[in-house]
Amino acid sequence: MDEIREKKQEIREDIEKSIGTISDQELAEHNKDLEQRLFEFANFLESKIALLYVGLKNEVPSRNIIKKCYDYSKIVVLPAFNVEKVSMVLMKVDDMDKDLITGPRGILEPNPARCKKVPIDCIDIAIIPGIAMDEKGGRIGTGDGYYDRLIPKLPITTRKVGLAFENQILPQVPMESHDKHVDIIITESRIIYKI
Repeated sequence: MDEIREKKQEIREDIEKSIGTISDQELAEHNKDLEQRLFEFANFLESKIALLYVGLKNEVPSRNIIKKCYDYSKIVVLPAFNVEKVSMVLMKVDDMDKDLITGPRGILEPNPARCKKVPIDCIDIAIIPGIAMDEKGGRIGTGDGYYDRLIPKLPITTRKVGLAFENQILPQVPMESHDKHVDIIITESRIIYKI
């Protein structure tokens, strides 16, 4: 188990270096192409309630995606993190500028004073972040396990979609028994359906 964790950490560091070699302009172009694929994706277009994320370093940036969701009349749901319980509460966000505060992980998340909880079984599509993924839907996140705990709680009908750049797609990511897969991965150049 320690061997797998060490390998995952090594992959996180390799991805960070790999992303660091891409120019800001090239990264912006990749991001634009990825967003276009997402916004043409049938499961996304058909969804009404979308779980999204606020990106951390080395994850696909999500700010534009969240903003465009409002243009598509989606109900936007973002997680609020509880670091003590290593869990998240899903909350509806109506206004990114007014409804978000800096949370315990140092990223923006819903302000519980302004946002209402959303039952997990209402989520039509879950956009899942990751630092590395493979074509079987395996993913490596930050290592905290938030999404590995969330994914099994989502309804079977909820599409679990990972976002990653092509340089974050590996032949195989090391997986432990508690690690969960996504159904589909969208990159700047293709849509990968889990093999």
